[in-house]
Amino acid sequence: MRRVLFIGAMLFTAQRAVSAQCKVSIDSNEGKLLAFYTAPIIFSMAIAPEELRPGTMRVGAEGEYIPKPDPAIEQTGACFTQKSEHTSLSPVFGRPRITIGGPYGFAVEAAYLPPVTIARATPNLASFAISNAHHFAAGPVSNGTTLMLRLHGTFGNVKGAITCPRSQLQQTSPSSPCFGSNPSKDTFHPDMFGGDIAVGFAPGTRGISFYGGAGANRIDPHFQVGFTDGAGGVDRTQVELENPVTRASVFGGVTAVVRQILDVGAQVYSVPEDATLFRLMGGIRIR
Repeated sequence: MRRVLFIGAMLFTAQRAVSAQCKVSIDSNEGKLLAFYTAPIIFSMAIAPEELRPGTMRVGAEGEYIPKPDPAIEQTGACFTQKSEHTSLSPVFGRPRITIGGPYGFAVEAAYLPPVTIARATPNLASFAISNAHHFAAGPVSNGTTLMLRLHGTFGNVKGAITCPRSQLQQTSPSSPCFGSNPSKDTFHPDMFGGDIAVGFAPGTRGISFYGGAGANRIDPHFQVGFTDGAGGVDRTQVELENPVTRASVFGGVTAVVRQILDVGAQVYSVPEDATLFRLMGGIRIR
């Protein structure tokens, strides 16, 4: 009897361990939501392709509006009791960034978003990139064309109440979702890296350049639930893709440089399978 009880306890523990990890396909609602919220965090290029002089430093920032996902994919049910998730923690996303020019057209970029709460989201994200640009001589109708190859990555997390925000808490049915008095403390990890190729075109000498390009991003996002219900039970389910996924991207934009010191720009960045973003950029160059 003791052996039977011991084996039964082991099986129950194993079931608890397996249930704490939920792998989903990219075609599931959970998988689509993970991919959707990875797109706004991708570390895209900040300005039109340009050969920065060695030692030149650009200090800038970017900001964007985060669109809301299709309500249909917010109906989750693969890992939990089916319910609608309120995943929009913040309507905007932004971060500071720094770029340093190197020899032979190389440049390195970095960005860090500290854990400061914006709306209902608390990010802690680091991004990096390395690029190489080559400028082709000016022609009769332009100030030149620049080709850029770029590799980038982003790691870290964003915390907030997603599975059970305060608005969804209830204390009447222990068997229903979000039974408790404290919002969940969930964590989203949008881990990714990718590569881009872009071409910039300056039609005149007024410091305005247009650019466009395409790329691919290997995304491996996962989501950690953190909810303690009214009975003291703790849900630490981790939702992740069955396998990392590669997503194609296209982008285009315009950059205006004023007196070779200040630059401002706008960019449309699209991951066709997930989301399209509109970004505003600005920076100061220190030579």
